[in-house]
Amino acid sequence: MSWIRTIPFDEATGKLRRLYERVTGPGNNVDNIMMAHSLRPHSMEGHMALYKNVLHHTGNSLPKWFLEVLGVWVSSLNGCGYCVEHHFKGLQRLLGDTARGDAIRAAIEARAPEQAPLEPAQIAAMHYARKLTLSPADMVEADVVALKQAGFDDGQILEVNQVTAYFAYANRTVLGLGCSTKGDDLGLSPGNSDDPDDWGH
Repeated sequence: MSWIRTIPFDEATGKLRRLYERVTGPGNNVDNIMMAHSLRPHSMEGHMALYKNVLHHTGNSLPKWFLEVLGVWVSSLNGCGYCVEHHFKGLQRLLGDTARGDAIRAAIEARAPEQAPLEPAQIAAMHYARKLTLSPADMVEADVVALKQAGFDDGQILEVNQVTAYFAYANRTVLGLGCSTKGDDLGLSPGNSDDPDDWGH
C-alpha cells in the first residue's frame, strides 16, 4: 500500500485510532493516502483538516464537482494516478453525468481543457491551474486578472488557487511514499460540507 510501514485500523490505538474513526468509509476502510500518515498522526490530522476545508466546505461558492475537476487535472499533470482515479470517481458521483465526466477526462488526458464540456470561465481556471502546477515561478498578476476577466471574484480565485495548491501537496505525498489504490474504496469523500470537523467518508 506504500513504501513505508503503516498501522492498519485494527492495530491502531490512542490518537491514531481516534483519527482513523473520523476518516473511515464503509467497513472501517481507511484510504491509503491517510494510512501513510499513521506513524505521525499529527500530520494526518493536518492533512485532513486542509483537505476538508479546501474541497469540502460550505464556504466555497464554486461547485464541488468542478473543484474535483481541478483536482483530477492537477493530479494528471503531476502524473499521480492514485489521485486521478480517486477524484475522477468522486467527480462522476458529484456530477451525475457519466458521459460528460468521461468527456472531461478525455480532455484532461489530451492536455486540451478547451475540448472539455465546460464553461469558458472553468476552462480559464484550468489554464491557471496548469501554469501554477507546471511553472509556479512564472506566475504573474496577469494570470489572476485573466480569471477576473473570465468572471471569477477574488474569493473564487482563492478557491481555485487553494485546490491547485492542495493537490500539489497530496500528489507528492502519494508519489513520494508509493501509495497505491489497493484496498481503497475509490471516490468516497466527506459528505457533510456544513461541518468542517466531520471527516466521515
